[in-house]
Amino acid sequence: MSDLIKVAVDAMGGDYAPQEPVKGAVDAANEKTELFIYLVGQEDKIKKELEKYTYPKERIQVVPASEVIETGEPPVNAIQHKKDSSMVVGLRLVRQGEASAFVSCGSSGAVLVGGQVLVGKTKGVERAPLAPLIPTEHGVSLLIDCGANVDARASHLVQFAKMGSIYMENVMGVKNPKVGIVNIGAEEEKGNALVKETFPLLKECSDINFIGNVEARDIPKGVCDVIVCEAFVGNVILKLYEGVGSTLISKVKSGMMTSLRSKIGALLVKPALKETLKTFDASQYGGAPLLGLKGLVVKSHGNSKAIEIRNAIFQCITFTREDICGKIKEHITT
Repeated sequence: MSDLIKVAVDAMGGDYAPQEPVKGAVDAANEKTELFIYLVGQEDKIKKELEKYTYPKERIQVVPASEVIETGEPPVNAIQHKKDSSMVVGLRLVRQGEASAFVSCGSSGAVLVGGQVLVGKTKGVERAPLAPLIPTEHGVSLLIDCGANVDARASHLVQFAKMGSIYMENVMGVKNPKVGIVNIGAEEEKGNALVKETFPLLKECSDINFIGNVEARDIPKGVCDVIVCEAFVGNVILKLYEGVGSTLISKVKSGMMTSLRSKIGALLVKPALKETLKTFDASQYGGAPLLGLKGLVVKSHGNSKAIEIRNAIFQCITFTREDICGKIKEHITT
């Protein structure tokens, strides 16, 4: 039991709770024997879902929580007053050391507030960024920050770059990851005040592989491994990325059905096309970790299905084994 990696899952968070969180947790536990999962939420509903599956009962435990934080609730108020919510109870498990990680598809605001208030930031970390993996031509890149800090300072972005580098090297196995800062041009003198102030600070960092500015059109090409920006820009990039990706896939599929010739061609290219499109399916990369905390908190999309939740849980295995929290604490100083 002591060798197991313990992950708490918010069974009541997301558009498809508790069905999809429970199924994702069951799939993860069935596939990875090193996992122990706490399913946190309304006990009767969770147990009803569990009855549908065969799973290792000794490695999945239901942790009762009577309340649910809804998406539209003010995050600070919800965390303060719904102390028996699935989110608060799950985050407490991480704070108390009962779990190494917490995964939720619930309210983004509540996850961000709860993670920083209940789990707490690592000493020396000024802001905790949300950092999803996004697909590129050469694999994946880490977008940091995508939603936690819309009014960041230059010192925050420098720390984001360092934390992102640690994550990509130790979790994703990218040696000496390339770091770029999002800008409207490649020239050093371009950009707004924040980017202009941050650029020289990143150049001076000897512990990161800073390559300079990266324009949005070059992000899908995989020109860098860590994409640094404040959360407003990051969230716009992420949402546009997702929207364009789904639209292109839809257009490709509809285009293949326009004539008999295209349908025959579709049958011939379907295996290769399916494999190619799979690499741009964000669901296979799990959720976005909130880096810089004393424990791991992973936020998945509100509309996540079981496969995304399962993969978010898998993220927690590598994160825990590689002691990313410890490495960030070691490298980030005030």
